Formats: sequence, structure tokens, C-alpha cells
Amino acid sequence: MAMSKILISACLVGHPVRYDGAAKPAPHPALDRWQAEDRLVVVCPELSGGFGVPRPPAEIARGQSGEGVLEGTACVIDTNGGDVSAPYIAGAEAALALAREHGCRFAILTDGSPSCGSVFIYDGTFRGRKHEGIGVTAALLRAHGVLVFAESEIDALEARLSEADTEA
Repeated sequence: MAMSKILISACLVGHPVRYDGAAKPAPHPALDRWQAEDRLVVVCPELSGGFGVPRPPAEIARGQSGEGVLEGTACVIDTNGGDVSAPYIAGAEAALALAREHGCRFAILTDGSPSCGSVFIYDGTFRGRKHEGIGVTAALLRAHGVLVFAESEIDALEARLSEADTEA
């Protein structure tokens, strides 16, 4: 029986790829087990979109969300005021291609990120204010049927995977 593959943000498994050059490890026994089972497919949409490390912080402007960026009605801006939507979209497309290549039906992405946020993102003011919303990559993956979970929802994913692996 084939076990479901899981797309995961690189920073959550310890890769120092965040805008500030840090990682954001998500210690959880399920992640350790899935990594040992070779189920994790690691991606950093920002690096895939052409950004380096470090890079200026970015947020989706005017309290908008990733769906708006994909539709062209919102944009991702960095702290210098530049519109960086195109690389965010390119990174989302690369993440979707990787998910398809590996048959990932599930993803664990870093919440708060303008790419990966799946529960909340920052509001575009660079004042640390969060709002309910999703990032560009999370929006594109969801639009294509990938179930996206935040790192705070690993237990929920674990339960869902048990069902999916039983169905397979």
C-alpha cells in the first residue's frame, strides 16, 4: 500500500530559508515518522520563485489574500514598497508542479507567510498585524485539490492521513 506524500515548507524541517535566514522548525513526532518513511517532499516557494536568503520581508497588501494575488486583484509588496507578486506566483506554480510530480494530496505550510499561510497572514502594513487569510502558494494548492494544513494542525493532518492511507 502506497502512503500519501506530503508537501512541506522547507523552514519547518530546519532549512534556513526564511526571509531573515532562519528556519522555523516544527518539532512533532509525526514529522519525524513521516520523514523516516520518506513521505515528505520539501519545498520553499520563495526560493523556487527566485528569491535569495536573506530577502526583504513581504506581505500581501491591503489586508488581501493569496487568491487575490493569483487573480491579479491584490499584490505582494516588500518592505521597500516593491511589487514582488510575480516571483510569489512563480514559486506557487513551482510548488504545485512539485506536488503533482510526487502525487502530494496534502501539504504542511508555514502559517503567516505570504506564500504558505493557510490560517492567517499579515495584513500588509508591516506592523505585525495578522488577519484570517491564505498565502499565494496555499491558495494555488487548494485550488488544485491539495489539502493544506498549518504547522499547528499536524495532529489534524495525521488523522486525515490515517483515513487516506486506509482508502488507498
